[in-house]
Amino acid sequence: MNLYLQFLLFIFAGWVNRHQQAVIEYLQAENQSLREQLGKKRIRWTDAQRRRLAEKAKAIGRSALRQLGTVVTPDTLLRWYRNLVAAKYDGSKQRGPGRPRTSARTRTSHELEYVHQVSPWNDCRSRFLHR
Repeated sequence: MNLYLQFLLFIFAGWVNRHQQAVIEYLQAENQSLREQLGKKRIRWTDAQRRRLAEKAKAIGRSALRQLGTVVTPDTLLRWYRNLVAAKYDGSKQRGPGRPRTSARTRTSHELEYVHQVSPWNDCRSRFLHR
């Protein structure tokens, strides 16, 4: 790459960085003013809002969240994320109570084995089960 193109790319990257920093500073000031208006009142978050905040917070990290001055503490945000991941891999809602059902074919083969083990004289029953 020639020197002129590198210089233009460097200028553009600096402008983008300054613009992003200005947006971050605005959002921090907005959060601060909202926290001042809220006072000691507790915010009721919906599950969708918790999920959205937790995913974004995980990408940022705990130390950066402390610097941002979020409405919710970084520990709470990351706890929400841990609960979200735990719920993703929790299969308890898919399982029902009790033992899983066995197929009819498996049941009949087990019954036949049982009939032959109990008594060889149960030949008529085993013929009945073969039908």
